[in-house]
Formats: sequence, structure tokens, C-alpha cells
Amino acid sequence: MALNTVSDIINEVLVRNNRTTTDTFITDQMLEDWIRQANKYCTAFKKWPLSEIRDKTTTWAGTEEVPYSSFGVNFKADSIRILQIDGKRLEKTAFEKYQNFREDRPDDNRRIFSDFQRTLFINPNSDISGTIAAFGQYQPALDPTDSTATTIFSDFDEEGNEGIVEKMTEFLKEREHLPDEAILYNQKTDATLIKLYEKIQAEQYKYQSGRDSEGMWRRFNITGGGFRDDIWNRDQF
Repeated sequence: MALNTVSDIINEVLVRNNRTTTDTFITDQMLEDWIRQANKYCTAFKKWPLSEIRDKTTTWAGTEEVPYSSFGVNFKADSIRILQIDGKRLEKTAFEKYQNFREDRPDDNRRIFSDFQRTLFINPNSDISGTIAAFGQYQPALDPTDSTATTIFSDFDEEGNEGIVEKMTEFLKEREHLPDEAILYNQKTDATLIKLYEKIQAEQYKYQSGRDSEGMWRRFNITGGGFRDDIWNRDQF
């Protein structure tokens, strides 16, 4: 059985636990609350690539403080990792360093920003303006009253929806006053999500930092000549 929609997930919970939609022990409202809570738990369990997002709904014209509420998506706290204004990248730094920078160099136009209490702090002297492109992590919402609604795991990584089923079963076991079984399903939820995350990480092995990770200069061997990358060749002997 596919685990794609709200209806699929709720039906799977009922079938696995030998319950029906007419069971008065479990109401529709309970199931809706459980799937909402389970979705929140599972989507926040890891920094999933599935919940990464770019927002370009606001512009910047020199205001130092830009609250998270200015964006069109619900970014998680401290999750905006990359910030571009008019296509120009800004450097993210620790808030204390940002404060020191603003105090020590109040007229510097360095493109720099930081993050504090769900507010971005952008150097107001930066020599740019225009559309803000914010790249970060958002908290996916789920409308449990929409039987056709899907989660971030649907279609591509349905193992995550398996975790939602297990988390909802944990809630059911708590209602049945079976604490040991509830703990077991909590553990199963975490194990399912960890396994999925490990699979995603395994697919990221090809990511490379590129030559610019060493800065703009390549190391040069003064005594032997040539660049460091040219000194050792695995097939030279």
C-alpha cells in the first residue's frame, strides 16, 4: 500500500492496529492531531534536504534588521545559511563578531550578515540593494483535514512516511495505556528516520568543495617548483 497522502497514512495506522474508522476509541480529530504531531516530529528530526528552500519574496534597501516574518516561508531559527542580495552573496558570521565589526568599522561596506532571535542583521553599508534570496530550512506544515495532502517525504522518500505511521502508532499505544509498546514504537520511528538520513548522506559523497576551498591562492613549492597539486602524482613511478 502506498504511503503518499494523509488518507494513506491514517488508513495504514488503522489497518496495522486492527482498528476501523467507526471505532469510537479513536476519533477523526485524534487521528488528525496525531498525524499533525507526527509530521512535525519527523520533519524536524533531521535537517532534511527535503525541507530546504529558497525564498525571494522580499527586497532590501539598507535596513539593518530584517525579521524572519518578512519572508514568505516559515524559516526555522538560525537556519538561513546563504543570503544573496541582487545576486551578490553576503558572508555569514557569528552575531558577536558582527556586533564587533559594526562597532569597530562603522563605515565599512563589507557584505556581511548575521542572525539573532529570528532576525537577520545585514550590514547597512553594504554596496548592494534589491531582491533578497534566502536559502535555509523551513518547517513543513501539514493540513490533516485534507485527505489528499502530502508530506515532504511523499513520492520520493516514502520511508519518512513510514516513520510518521510508527509515530502515530506510538500515540495510539499511549492511549491504550501500553507504555512499553509506546516506547518501542518511538524507537522504531527514530530508527526508520536515521536509516533514511544515512541513505541520503550516502548519496552526497560526490559533493566536493572545489579548488576555491583553499582560498584564491594555490600553494607553491618554492624549492622544487610547481604547485602542490602537481608535486605528487599517483602514477608517477
